[in-house]
Amino acid sequence: MSNKIDGLMDGALNKIKEIVNADTIIGKAITTEEGTVVIPVSKVSYGFASGGSDFSSKHSENKDMFGGGNGAGVSIVPVAFLVISGGDVKLLQVESFSSSLDRIIAMTPELVDKIVSAIKKRKKDGNSEKN
Repeated sequence: MSNKIDGLMDGALNKIKEIVNADTIIGKAITTEEGTVVIPVSKVSYGFASGGSDFSSKHSENKDMFGGGNGAGVSIVPVAFLVISGGDVKLLQVESFSSSLDRIIAMTPELVDKIVSAIKKRKKDGNSEKN
């Protein structure tokens, strides 16, 4: 009986592996005519269940009886897009921010870029005043 349940489970798991791979989570890059690259990012969830029985009883002459089943479910939900354009990288979320912390985390790369630009500008302005 164990080998029959293993066969059921292996078959279902192999089908899940065919559907869900790294290309499902981080999708293939799409390049526009202008040179902008868009990369989809998805969340993948899946569940799996399996079971079986051999229906053995006192009155059963055939000991090879078996009944089994399994099931699996896969959910693929787009969550964001990475957009690369002109050397800038932005993460565009599909769903709106659920909290202020989410918004702050999403804005951090842009804020760091602005701070770095301001520091570079100050250094440049400081060097030009000395000359």
